Amino acid sequence: MSEWYKVKMPADAITVLVADDHPLFRDGIVRAIRERPTLKLLGEAADGRDALARIVELAPDVAVLDLKLPGLDGLQILKALSRDGAACRTLMLSAFTDGPLVHEVLSAGAAGYLPKSVERTQVCDAIETIARGGTALDPSLQDGLVAAIHSQRVNSELPWLTQRESEILVLIADGLTAPRIGERLHLAPGTVKTHLSHLYEKLGVSDRAACVAEAMRRGLIE
Repeated sequence: MSEWYKVKMPADAITVLVADDHPLFRDGIVRAIRERPTLKLLGEAADGRDALARIVELAPDVAVLDLKLPGLDGLQILKALSRDGAACRTLMLSAFTDGPLVHEVLSAGAAGYLPKSVERTQVCDAIETIARGGTALDPSLQDGLVAAIHSQRVNSELPWLTQRESEILVLIADGLTAPRIGERLHLAPGTVKTHLSHLYEKLGVSDRAACVAEAMRRGLIE
């Protein structure tokens, strides 16, 4: 490290660890961090297991992780850090930017997600934002993330059906009567009626036709 950095780097500089298995990309991020006086590089890693071990050992303020690391991927590292209550905050970098994946990573505890196509200065800006307790999400990811959140909300509204209820629902849709369903599944008529009652309650309906229509509307059957 040059004398300039020894003199100019503040004592409260944000400490950073970078993990990426592509040497040229990792070197670019490392150089950008070293060139910013507010940041201090603590270490580098080329695989997930080494990255996790170094994070535990060095306790950086922010870890910059590639999502697709060998050994342990970025998501597995996130889950391990969350499980152990680590104070280190994480910024995920990845060429994969589909909404459900971004949502999964952020839900697992990442404080930021950027595509690898961003400028190195943006990565450094994101590190500073995250270290201050903020979040960093590239604008190009917002639409996909919102769609993923909406999709999860819709799916979470689907009623939970037991395996037997699902079987009976399919047979209802096929037009079978309660006695025929009992014969097909080797169930007593009273048991079939109990399952039907539970189905109607979960779907908020009162008869067979409405049950099938509501199940189709919610995507439970085709």
